[in-house]
Amino acid sequence: MGKKKSKKKKWIKFRHKVVRNLAFAVLYPYSKIRYGFSFENKKRDKRQYLVLMNHQTGFDQFFLGMGFSGTIYYVASEDLFSNGFISKLLTYLVAPIPIKKQTTDVHAILNCMRVAKEGGSIAIAPEGNRTYSGENVYMNPAISKLTKKLGLPLALYRIEGGYGVHPRWSDVVRKGKMRGFVSRIIEPDEYKAMSDEELYEFINTELYQNDCALGQTFKHKKTAEYLERAMYVCPFCGLSEFESNGDIIQCKSCLSKIRYNEDLSLEGVGFEFPFKDTAEWYAHQCKFVNSLDTRELTDKPIYTDTAKISEVILYKNKRLIEKNCTLNLYGNQITVKGQKGFALNMSFEDVSAVVVLGKNKLNIYHNNTVYQFKGSKRFNALKYVNIYYRNKNIQEGNENDNFLGL
Repeated sequence: MGKKKSKKKKWIKFRHKVVRNLAFAVLYPYSKIRYGFSFENKKRDKRQYLVLMNHQTGFDQFFLGMGFSGTIYYVASEDLFSNGFISKLLTYLVAPIPIKKQTTDVHAILNCMRVAKEGGSIAIAPEGNRTYSGENVYMNPAISKLTKKLGLPLALYRIEGGYGVHPRWSDVVRKGKMRGFVSRIIEPDEYKAMSDEELYEFINTELYQNDCALGQTFKHKKTAEYLERAMYVCPFCGLSEFESNGDIIQCKSCLSKIRYNEDLSLEGVGFEFPFKDTAEWYAHQCKFVNSLDTRELTDKPIYTDTAKISEVILYKNKRLIEKNCTLNLYGNQITVKGQKGFALNMSFEDVSAVVVLGKNKLNIYHNNTVYQFKGSKRFNALKYVNIYYRNKNIQEGNENDNFLGL
């Protein structure tokens, strides 16, 4: 007689519900006090959902969870699962669904289908990245196909004010108001009647948010601190570097000073700044990078940084390689030189993805290895992502493609 197939363990556990209820009791008052957060609970019924949300803060999954009665299983970046014991504990307590950023992850899709089949609700931030500017970033069109494949009632959950309260590039939480709410619920029969393109447009519209247009105030004495993690293009100098202090960010090339106001507007100190807010400035930055020919930027480094380098053992941990190395960005490669002899040249032809994690961590997928770089508090990881994807678009003959990695 042949051996019986071992029964596959269920993804959904009773303890996940217990953890969810305990977390709600603690996190709701904390979120209200710390973030000024409120949620609308008109749709907190017990049905199974696929929940799609816009992505503004590192706390979004908790904000979303307060708006629904049942346990929700969140799709999360693989970096969350590469932190040793902490990752194992999170997996045990809430069982998030891992996904590789900037790739088509078949395992993630299969795991979503598995959770859906077991009766669980699933939450995804289809942008895959938190906003750096206050306005939504690129959303992968594949979300339409996944939505139809899962066939669950679709809830569109929008967060507003999150960028104002705690911008991705900042270390401080500002005093202000934010809220989360279900903007629409649509049944499977309804969205399956749409084309993939129509559903994609519908999702984009329902999740769109631009905090810079809210007209609210978000108070803190360090409103501009570490905005240089997001901005590296000066409207007067082009590619540049910035340094912030308090409510001021300054270009290190032309020394122009820009004030970041509590209503999220920008103003030049002693001159007329051409952009009213970070959303406009960020849009200009992307447009500028998309005008570059990276093939002309290969003779000398565009930028040089110092960072700690580790190898990411996916879904396990990270192995430190060197605490201090020199990181050089060219139009066609990234080079690394350590103080203890470590050296690495990563041609963009051998790189499958470059992603920014959290505020300013950088992951580079080079051949079969994932390297993570952590620089100083002022380190701008975003420019590496943008230059890599600009080069990729040119090399693939898609020079007019505006996608720059997020």
